[in-house]
Amino acid sequence: MLTLSVVLSEGFDEEAESFVPMKTFELEMEHSLVSLSKWERFFKKPFLSDKEKSPEETVWYVKAMCLATEIPPEVFSKLSQENVDAINAYITDPMTATTFRQIPGQKPNREIMTSEVLYYYMIALNIPFECQYWHLNSLLTLIKVCNQKNAPAKKIPKREALERQRELNRQRKEQLGTSG
Repeated sequence: MLTLSVVLSEGFDEEAESFVPMKTFELEMEHSLVSLSKWERFFKKPFLSDKEKSPEETVWYVKAMCLATEIPPEVFSKLSQENVDAINAYITDPMTATTFRQIPGQKPNREIMTSEVLYYYMIALNIPFECQYWHLNSLLTLIKVCNQKNAPAKKIPKREALERQRELNRQRKEQLGTSG
């Protein structure tokens, strides 16, 4: 969860000779499948795409991420650049230690990921529905891990298997100091 303190009004501190927050609002947000689903229902297009979001779409997604239902309307117009940077950093954070090895020549997945497709994966992989509230990147990683673990083992080409065996034999001969 991301919690931001949005400054709604400032006053001038004579002693410190600087502006200080007078009124703030604590904004709690969650970048989750639930937020993504709300956004897609409203705009009727995939959120997870390469297409640039309009300012209206971006602000709407920030609103969809908010956990509170009663938010003063001026909060969104008072977001500072620091707040916006924090939101962007939170959205792009992988939120996991899991990494994936890139296999040369492997084609990227071109499937259009919508909230319904992600819910399908959750059902098909027996992922509990409480995970819809997880950070979206954590959920996407879990789905990818489940898909990889459930995939049938890839058969090693015969040439590669023979090469591995030759290398193991060479290493053993070297360790034992024998010629065969």
